[in-house]
Amino acid sequence: MKQLLTLSFLAFLVFGLQAQQRPLTELTVQEIMQEPDEFIGTSPSRISWSKDSKHIFFQWNPNVGPFSETYMVPASGGTPEQVEDSSEGWPSNYTFNSDRTKIAFERNGDIFIKNLKSDEETQITATNARESSVDFHTDNIVSFISDNNLFTINLETGLISQLTNFQVTSEEEEERRGNRGGSEGNKEQDNWLRKDQALTSSYIKDQRNRPRRTGGFSRFMDRMSEGRNPIELENVRRLSLSPDGKFVSYMIYIAPENPAKRTVVPDFVTQSGYTTDLNTRAKVGGEQGHIEMGIYSVEGDSAYTIDVAQLPGIKDLPDYVTDYPEKEFEATERQVSTNDMIWSADGKYAVVHFASIDNKDRWIMRLLPDSGQLIEIDRQRDEAWIAGPGIGSEYSSGTFGFLPDNKTIYFQSEASGYSHLYTYDISKGVKKQLTEGDYEVYDPFLSKDGKTWYFTANMKHPGIRHFYSMPLKGGKPTQISQKDGWNEFELSPDEKLLAVRHSYIDQPYELFVQDNKAGAEMKQLTESLREGFQKYDWYKPEVTTFKAEDGEDVHARIYKPENPNGAAVIFVHGAGYLQNVHYGWSSYFREFMFNNLLRAKGYTVLDIDYRASAGYGRDWRTGIYRYMGGKDLSDNIDGAKYLVKEHGIDPDRIGMYGGSYGGFITLFAMFKHPDVISAGAALRSVTDWAHYNHGYTSNILNTPIEDPIAYKRSSPIYFADGLEGDLLIAHGMVDTNVHFQDVVRLAQKLIELGKDNWEMAVYPVENHGFTTPSGWTDEYKRILKLFENTIGKQ
Repeated sequence: MKQLLTLSFLAFLVFGLQAQQRPLTELTVQEIMQEPDEFIGTSPSRISWSKDSKHIFFQWNPNVGPFSETYMVPASGGTPEQVEDSSEGWPSNYTFNSDRTKIAFERNGDIFIKNLKSDEETQITATNARESSVDFHTDNIVSFISDNNLFTINLETGLISQLTNFQVTSEEEEERRGNRGGSEGNKEQDNWLRKDQALTSSYIKDQRNRPRRTGGFSRFMDRMSEGRNPIELENVRRLSLSPDGKFVSYMIYIAPENPAKRTVVPDFVTQSGYTTDLNTRAKVGGEQGHIEMGIYSVEGDSAYTIDVAQLPGIKDLPDYVTDYPEKEFEATERQVSTNDMIWSADGKYAVVHFASIDNKDRWIMRLLPDSGQLIEIDRQRDEAWIAGPGIGSEYSSGTFGFLPDNKTIYFQSEASGYSHLYTYDISKGVKKQLTEGDYEVYDPFLSKDGKTWYFTANMKHPGIRHFYSMPLKGGKPTQISQKDGWNEFELSPDEKLLAVRHSYIDQPYELFVQDNKAGAEMKQLTESLREGFQKYDWYKPEVTTFKAEDGEDVHARIYKPENPNGAAVIFVHGAGYLQNVHYGWSSYFREFMFNNLLRAKGYTVLDIDYRASAGYGRDWRTGIYRYMGGKDLSDNIDGAKYLVKEHGIDPDRIGMYGGSYGGFITLFAMFKHPDVISAGAALRSVTDWAHYNHGYTSNILNTPIEDPIAYKRSSPIYFADGLEGDLLIAHGMVDTNVHFQDVVRLAQKLIELGKDNWEMAVYPVENHGFTTPSGWTDEYKRILKLFENTIGKQ
């Protein structure tokens, strides 16, 4: 009897071990594509510290609820506990006085002061108007905005002073979504249709039953400005008072005179039963709005707009005009947006950040506020487009501020080929590069005492990010974090500890903590993985490189099967400027698991950081300028050749799949290299760049009217006659990013060309990023079926 019990116990142990280590050959598409919360788990996110540096707050969903909630864990370790919020009684937005003993903030449209030592709050205003943008101008004077004008309040006397009298002459238009006009219709019929929708679609039923967050309020301003001469302005915003109180800077949004027409996307599966038109983005090339900056003199009661004609090179023509000798390009002032203006704390210096709307220039200029004169500090010119970590663009100024000496500014630039940290001493006119090397600098900031830089960088390897410190004036950076992978850092208020969101190739993000010292060990604070994910021994792809046709090293992840079937699949990541070949948990986690499934079936899988991927510097970033489908495509084709040469892959059995930009590359590979890629799945793919958005596309290809050559050679629809292999096209019908119209036009083109080796799968309720497990499952089952029925057959 005892022996039988022992055997039974051993059998139980064996069964238990087998249950914990299921072979990847048993993995199914349905498992991979279920809700990530249920199968993988929810990683901690939105990390923040308590004000006393003793606790860490984060968003988490360990119990698979409808939403992530706020949790708190002691920095010393322990069990995370759910809390209502992470504010600790503090407002979400506040400003300190000079010695950080008080904060000023807005609550419900009024101004409050909180004494941090006594924890007492004092209400300063109680008005029908809404006060906002509250700031300590001095320890005794608080500035704020009300009704588009700037005011100050003296905390000692209670005197409120109105510094500007801007009269807004127009209101921003509200966009309407959905159908316009029409009669009320038959209410009985409409109600029947609405009920029927839930009977015919579980998606609609789930949407109706989904819990919703509630809250929020609105108030109205009704105070009229008086006292100063009125100055009429349109769309005024971001008012700021100079430290000496003499000037007010402000921004004005200048809307385009002829706004671009927006594209209508029909939504067929709706609550009402009627097709609804979604009024989405415009196409590339339309007239763009921009932001101008004005300066108001408080003493002179007058205002002027900064004259951007002073900017050096404002009339420079781009290099691509030489490709159009038949056209006449007039050297006129380019449109410029003003992104930001900063004052030194002593009020001596004012610095303004400008960016051209064509995004080929970034200017940092000193402003003399009395005269409006601009003096050059730094001009970054890129014949492709300005970008890179911390660089800024026509939408933001990026890394930009004053050092404690009040005469030196800091910023990032790609002047060396990589995004690095620079300073400029205004008093001496001297620029200095603080970091250098073949790596990128991310999120630099100063310690509270102003003596030390902290930043994240991929110095060790393009796919590894660590936290570094460096002396204020530069020098050799010190690596503080030690655990290789993909790391995100949050320094505690007392600067003694680091909260780290850490992940590895096969390990989703978890929360760790370590001392802010080089070599300190990280302590794990959360356990987020669910049982379903832990049952599999996930394969960690090798991070490697291969040579491109132009001799450059291309980074890639490769999944090597134990029992190769001679076929290979290339996965192409999307998003254009994105990095996926790194030592961390991928944002393409479904594809990571799907690639594991393919490997288990014998496929060798290659995942490439092709030209234009992030993390490799300026030349790599701009390698697709004026030619999408050029080096980005050839890098993937060179990857296929690498698989044949180095891994014994049959050259006639290589497939490809990818979404968004990855779908675009897949189409181009099928159309231009049918001898290399014989089967492909193009998901939510751009087929004609003239139909994509302006902000992304115009940077890379300029505009269709200005540079039609770039668009024609970069758009797969012009090369569809090259299709020979088997192609799957999959697209969401309510895609408001890459519109469904893209693949509809391509389908018509393939029909006209007489191609019959392609198929299309459409998803009625899916946007660009799929949201339903059923949609994901159907899409990837079709991808797997495509490969199994084509390249998978020996």
